Amino acid sequence: MALPEDDLSSSHALVVDSNPTSRSILVSQLREFGMGTVVQCSRLADARRQLEYRQFDVVLCEHHFANDASSGQDLLDDLRRNQLLPFSTVFIMVTAEATYAKVAEAAESALDGYLLKPHTATKLAERLSQARIRKISLQEIFAAIDAEDFERAAELCLVRFKTRGLFWLYAARVGAELLLRIGRPSEAQVLYEAVVAAKTLPWAKLGVARSLMEAGQTATATGTLENLISEDPSYADAYDVMGRAQFELGRFDQAVATYKMAADLTPASISRLQNLGMMSYYSGDRKEAEVVLDRTTRLGLDSKMFDCQTLVLLAFARLESGDRKGLQRCRDDFVRLIERNPDSARHRRLSDIVEALSSIQQAQFAKALEQVRGMTKSVKAPEYDFESASNLLALMAQLANKAIQLDEVESVVNTLGLRFCSNRSLTELLAGAAGVHPPYAELVRAAQTEVMRLTENAMSLSLAGDPKAAVKNLIFHGNATMNGKLIETAYLVLNRYAAKIEDAQVLGEMVTNLRARFAPTGTRPALGEQKRQAGGLTLRTGTATSSGKASVA
Repeated sequence: MALPEDDLSSSHALVVDSNPTSRSILVSQLREFGMGTVVQCSRLADARRQLEYRQFDVVLCEHHFANDASSGQDLLDDLRRNQLLPFSTVFIMVTAEATYAKVAEAAESALDGYLLKPHTATKLAERLSQARIRKISLQEIFAAIDAEDFERAAELCLVRFKTRGLFWLYAARVGAELLLRIGRPSEAQVLYEAVVAAKTLPWAKLGVARSLMEAGQTATATGTLENLISEDPSYADAYDVMGRAQFELGRFDQAVATYKMAADLTPASISRLQNLGMMSYYSGDRKEAEVVLDRTTRLGLDSKMFDCQTLVLLAFARLESGDRKGLQRCRDDFVRLIERNPDSARHRRLSDIVEALSSIQQAQFAKALEQVRGMTKSVKAPEYDFESASNLLALMAQLANKAIQLDEVESVVNTLGLRFCSNRSLTELLAGAAGVHPPYAELVRAAQTEVMRLTENAMSLSLAGDPKAAVKNLIFHGNATMNGKLIETAYLVLNRYAAKIEDAQVLGEMVTNLRARFAPTGTRPALGEQKRQAGGLTLRTGTATSSGKASVA
């Protein structure tokens, strides 16, 4: 393919290599090619900071770092997982022969290329040229993604895949991710399975499992994941998805063990440590959670990958362990986070939780009660989310554990349970948050039992031939409880029996209104602030959005 003229004088490159000689050679060669700016790092931690806060046109990264538990591949995975590496950046891994096979396999899915040591300037130029060819070849697809025309981008990928055009494997992966994004998991599964049949690649098998999960077949997905992990025990993304599957199935102990394996494989991965720390906390192992959450905070506080809910759970753990100085450090860390994110309502909301914990720790119970009472006023607001509910429950449990509670506290616990207990996993997360005061945990579980009873009663009406009564029943209780499962069930029943229901349009408007107000809180469990799903390929777009990026995950 003919390449357009490419003046590199305005381009920026980053070279990451712990060996000063190798680093110097790479820097010199890039400058000889006319690269305008070349930044160099000797440590992965420094490279991560550079890539989080600056955009580079080219990154050359060594795979192996002798004094670091992580590799260049781990850095790349973390950046892609957390939506911090634009598609426009050419990322080339530099590797010795000993690690060639693993890097070459990764290059078929997520890398732009690899450079085998020892290399010449000509070989580096070839790798850069090949990466640019792929960018140009897929330009139409990514132009559609930049315009957020995901349907068209998916169709372009399907055409490339079916015709076995240039870079069809990469196009298949992008296309499958797009299909998952636009709610077509069955088609995504077909695409992933076709790639597996054409050429067995771990990311394609993982894609099959992710497609099954998105289609609601979580139990089936675990079988695919078990096979993949047995074939490739070092494939960390597979453990991420397995942990998520076990989590959604309510198997928290298994999820903890799986997340621990993922964290052990990539000990410097902030997001995997966060998963392990949060899961340990909610499963009741506060001692282990405190250790992991503290390590995560020390490693990642200054990183964009850091989720401030980690700091909240660490503060809870430190209150329970009586670590007064540690709790104060959590407060100080939140001050730093808010200074960096002054417009973040979430940061301020979570900081308020830590301030209330500090009041409890200092035995300022009147102040703590006032702080918690203020938080209870918003539990029925449409925008109130699951994270806020779990933190408030945990706060009230801490007060109750010290024989202090609000008069209306049981009513609040019941309101939160009825609103957010849409499945077993969400229920157990809330119960785990309230774990220091078992009566609250039991109230939460009782709320899920009530939601299940309401759902079953409505379905009985539908099966008995009265779907209209079922929908009206679900609308009434959905409005009263704000429970997403009841509202979504009303939507499904109405859609299925619309032809048999009088006033279906009027009921449809009521359901649509409820979904707009309350269904976005979601009925699938999640830890912290969710970014890219494990195993997914993140594509940052050029379109201005509220977040500054769009992900395909």
